[in-house]
Amino acid sequence: MNSVSLTQTYTQIKVCLSFLPKLQVFRSRYPPPPKTVRTPRGDGFEGGVSKLKSLGLTSHYSMTLPGFVMLLCILGAQATMDLRNAAAMAAGLCNTKPTDVVFIIDSSRSVRPSEFEQVKVFMTKVIDGLNVGPDATRVGVVNYASRVKNEVSLKSHKTKAALVKAVSKIEPLSTGTMTGLAIQFAMNVAFSEAEGARKSPDISKVAIIVTDGRPQDNIRDIAARAREAGIEIFAIGVGRVDMTTLRQLASETLEDHVDYVESYSMIEKLTKKFQEAFCEVVSDLCATGDHDCEHICISTPGSFKCACREGFTLQGDGRSCNACSNAATDVVFLIDGSKSVRPENFELVKKWIILIIDKLDVSETNTHVGLVQYSSTVKQEFPLGRYNNKKALKEAVKKMDYMERGTMTGLAISFLVDNSFTPNQGARPGVAKVGIVFTDGRSQDSIRDAARKAKDNGFKMYAVGVGNAVEDELKEIASEPVTDHYFYTADFKSINQIAMKLQINVCQVEDPCECNSIVKFQKKVEEALQALTKKYILS
Repeated sequence: MNSVSLTQTYTQIKVCLSFLPKLQVFRSRYPPPPKTVRTPRGDGFEGGVSKLKSLGLTSHYSMTLPGFVMLLCILGAQATMDLRNAAAMAAGLCNTKPTDVVFIIDSSRSVRPSEFEQVKVFMTKVIDGLNVGPDATRVGVVNYASRVKNEVSLKSHKTKAALVKAVSKIEPLSTGTMTGLAIQFAMNVAFSEAEGARKSPDISKVAIIVTDGRPQDNIRDIAARAREAGIEIFAIGVGRVDMTTLRQLASETLEDHVDYVESYSMIEKLTKKFQEAFCEVVSDLCATGDHDCEHICISTPGSFKCACREGFTLQGDGRSCNACSNAATDVVFLIDGSKSVRPENFELVKKWIILIIDKLDVSETNTHVGLVQYSSTVKQEFPLGRYNNKKALKEAVKKMDYMERGTMTGLAISFLVDNSFTPNQGARPGVAKVGIVFTDGRSQDSIRDAARKAKDNGFKMYAVGVGNAVEDELKEIASEPVTDHYFYTADFKSINQIAMKLQINVCQVEDPCECNSIVKFQKKVEEALQALTKKYILS
């Protein structure tokens, strides 16, 4: 290997090490090679096989430098993932893929009562790291000795607390060791639809077998059939267990699916392995610091997106923020006119819109306002840009007639996306777009796709709910961070409480480069609602 290729290899090592946390020590221990380096043979790292032999190693351990670099990258990539999963586990941020998990626990007479309690502690700690729920991970427990008992079925417990309580009540059977019978039972019963197993190919089936002895029946063929049926088997052996048995039980690769501990007092050490095995992705990369957002990090499943503080706009790289220079904003109110609102409250909502308009910088160049009412159908009361002064806007709001029918919020949001915020309806290119959805009840259609499309298009969505409005739907409508973009109150008489919570980013509604905080806007809204309370039906 010549001096050029060796220097290039060192550069490759540096690239690997730049993102391998566990191997950073290599950087300090091995400085860059000089510009001219000669190696005697190049069979191994620095000096060939003779050098390795002088270190007490044989040629069996030698490798070329490119191979060594590849090894570093593989080890480091695994180390990085281990660190990320460990951080996620520690922070409680692990997102476990929906799985049907069944523990198959040996409670034969060789397992003492105190040892069986240690197995239960192990199960409890593994369960604690899972995302347990009907649509998430389901857990079952099969207890066996000479006979088999289905202690916990996959359908029995929908919460982690209930599951842990059920595990605590399991008692040992204290007879023989019929491991094959237990696996057959798991295949036929525990993993059956009748007991709560799911048929979807997206739902993995995992069996965790814990045993301390040699089985008294045949396990090779039964375990093979279980694996062929799609059940992934982990085998944990304790004490004087037969290692051949464990290898016959477990799925491939054996090094990942076979574990051994000398005694039951040590089984708890395997908890971390199984927790991390089920920890598929980190669901909150913002919390673990795996992002490079300049201002605000917003978590999404397995990923993240960046946002900026008030007075700044996100740049094309999706990470950095620049001070804003454009105060123009397109605002569209999407108002629920269903029959549950009632005429007197609908008038209240109209007056509230008017008072908010009074606080906006409405003009031809700054804020434009549009208004859409919906019930079973959608009606555009007026588009963006039709009225460029507050007086005309308020008069148009007053003329809005109450529709008094159903609640098709999904249809209304789709209209907002496909019509209200289009150039044909007055929306301006390059201008911030804000949608404010007001509703008092559950939507009669799906809102998920429409709400996602609105946010994917870059619209900032606020959701305000009163009375029977469903908070889950409000959160689905609201932009991130959700807590800043959805508001709920029990009834119209307490709507003034929303004023204390509203944190609409006025830096995109009035003047983003003059506004330093949301306090100014909160104060304006509170004053408006207090005035409304005194004058109208809120008092």
